Amino acid sequence: MISAEQNDFITRVGPGAPAGKLLRRYWQPVALADELAGPRPVKPVKLMGQDFVLFRDESGQLGMLDRDCPHRGADLAFGRLENGGIRCAFHGWLFDAKGNCLETPAEPATSKLCSRIKQSAYPVVEKAGIVFAYIGEGEPPAFPDFDCFVAPDSHTFAFKGLFECNWLQALEVGIDPAHASYLHRFFEDEDTSESYGKQFRGASADSDMPITKVLREYDRPDISVEPTDYGFRLKALRKLSEDTTHVRVTNVVFPQAFVIPMSAEMTISQWHVPVDDTHCYWYAVFTSFTGPVDKQQMRDQRLKLYELPDYTSRKNKRNNYGFSIEEQLTETYTGMGDDINVHDQWAVESQGAIQDRTREHLGSTDKGIIAYRRVLVKAIEATLAGDTAPMLIDAAQASAMTGPPSIDGIGKVVDEAATEAYWQDADRARRLKSDWASARLAAAAAAA
Repeated sequence: MISAEQNDFITRVGPGAPAGKLLRRYWQPVALADELAGPRPVKPVKLMGQDFVLFRDESGQLGMLDRDCPHRGADLAFGRLENGGIRCAFHGWLFDAKGNCLETPAEPATSKLCSRIKQSAYPVVEKAGIVFAYIGEGEPPAFPDFDCFVAPDSHTFAFKGLFECNWLQALEVGIDPAHASYLHRFFEDEDTSESYGKQFRGASADSDMPITKVLREYDRPDISVEPTDYGFRLKALRKLSEDTTHVRVTNVVFPQAFVIPMSAEMTISQWHVPVDDTHCYWYAVFTSFTGPVDKQQMRDQRLKLYELPDYTSRKNKRNNYGFSIEEQLTETYTGMGDDINVHDQWAVESQGAIQDRTREHLGSTDKGIIAYRRVLVKAIEATLAGDTAPMLIDAAQASAMTGPPSIDGIGKVVDEAATEAYWQDADRARRLKSDWASARLAAAAAAA
């Protein structure tokens, strides 16, 4: 348990809040690139309690500005895209992607007012189908050369969803390997050949055993946490027999992302991004090591649950997440359907808008959460003191970061050394079979 003051310290994200000051030092996902498609690529964005307008001008350049027009505060998200920028619909003031005022047309022709006006503008960049923005002070950190950022666009797919709760409890469900044996338990296994695009429905690598069977029948994982240059590596081992073990390797990327295996061929890189203190979006990049991603199938699967334009779940607390007594008795542990995002949403939203951690009692399987909170507190304190924090990296450091490896497989594992050898060999074997990943291995070897 922690105190109420400590809980506020690590959860609140407003401009003056300690955790908010930390998170503003990093790139944050603010939209899917798909959201800027169509005849009017303009989108209002709320990030950590602040309001912005995101747009793509006629030349294709991205811009993100404060949402209130500096003239009299009208909403620039209703502005017109024209003449190299976004024009306020109130008096026609025009701003480019850098926040420069290009025109104040209602003013006298001789007026120099626009030369003295500048709207706050923020760096934005598109990566792997997601638009990232930086709203902190100084220069933003570099993007690490992780798989999701270096794979071809054809091999990635991005999506998002809204959770009605604080960002930290949403993130913590992803760094908790034990919950999958319960929250995501299915009483019957599906045909794993029909699992494309679904989480926990395929077979573990190097086997034909469905992941659902592993999680259901071996529910006491041995969890270890290893510090890395990007955050943490978590290993969850489920011993299946005297010489066979299910090995699942996941990763926490500081400050608020994780990288996990979706299947033998695909990984998920996911961020939990605060809208404000009591809402957050998860943004996910699915990265394929085999063929191109079937983006239409992946999108269609997810749009069965999520409604546009806000990517809200059709199953939510207002309809009890679709809970069915009969289903809970016969099909799933939760009784809330077969989409694990619904399970996660219920778990984190049911803790309250901001979890009251003064009432929690952590166990041994929560060691990843404990380790993360310690690093988070230390990083917030360092930020308040004007010092550095993890993953505030430059281009050279970013280019040295790869992966990170995320594995779900079954191997002949009898001790710690064999565990290390298994997941490292599995990761390398997957890369060698992948066109884009093997090319990177060859380039790294040539440069060495």
